[in-house]
Amino acid sequence: MATGFDKIFVLLCVFRIFWTPIQAEKHSLYYIYTALSKPVDLPGIYQFTAMGLLDDIQIDYYNSREQRKIPKQTWMKEKLYEDYWEEGTQSRKSKEQWFNVNIDILMKRMRHHESDLHVFQMRTGCEVEQWESEVKFSKGVYEYGYDGENFLSFDDRESQWVAPVYAALPTKSKWDNMPFLNQYTKGYLGKNCVDWLNKFTEYGENELRNGSPPDVHMFAKRSTSDKTKLTCMVTGFYPKDTVLFIRKYRTSLPEDETESTGIRPNHDGTFQLRKSVETQENEKANYDCFVAHRTLKEPIITKWGN
Repeated sequence: MATGFDKIFVLLCVFRIFWTPIQAEKHSLYYIYTALSKPVDLPGIYQFTAMGLLDDIQIDYYNSREQRKIPKQTWMKEKLYEDYWEEGTQSRKSKEQWFNVNIDILMKRMRHHESDLHVFQMRTGCEVEQWESEVKFSKGVYEYGYDGENFLSFDDRESQWVAPVYAALPTKSKWDNMPFLNQYTKGYLGKNCVDWLNKFTEYGENELRNGSPPDVHMFAKRSTSDKTKLTCMVTGFYPKDTVLFIRKYRTSLPEDETESTGIRPNHDGTFQLRKSVETQENEKANYDCFVAHRTLKEPIITKWGN
């Protein structure tokens, strides 16, 4: 006779097999600024560029040649008044001047020669999670990079600046001695940025919500005489938040038992993701790919050989 513990164990197993992960709807707004220490004679490469990204879609753009902040989505142009773009242009021009001054300061501090090319970048923005009508702040980012390395960043949880690079310590010390700046930065990330994120998401609701559903492929490659590397590939999906499990007997494998490429961009603005597992050749029929995405009414389950 089954005990009460046995019944509970069976119910938990059934729940694990058939449970469909439900995720919050995620949105992000980021601004990326890039300054070069000197002009580069290459097409499409400017000494200073700036762009806004909403859910990884470019929504505005500025470069040091045209010196105009312009919309990159039709709904941005239609919804935002002309003064917004004019004010944005002036703001980007000020940022350009600030970057030009500070990249020179950084090069001197790093003892880098003016004849070499160096890159100074800033990324700032926020992410939210939405459960039906409730929007919750998830993360704020305010970080600087120099030649591809993290130079200085703001810890929004501790409300303090972090400097992993020794040359950035004087800058960190200077900013930490201005509490109002820390308060402003935290307020911008948690309030102002989120307000603009919600506004832009509302403006581009149709384009952002329609999205693009994923294509799911499953393939195998023999790795040894009796071993096979089984791969699930999901591609062509937007937005980028998706769920992909490799399952055996309809039970999801732990993440540490699979290899993942991470979510990567495609050339057309969609994304792709691959996960792989090594298994016995004669067991591959027991595996499947489980995919859930915002654009799907129900998960896609692809079995080996289908």
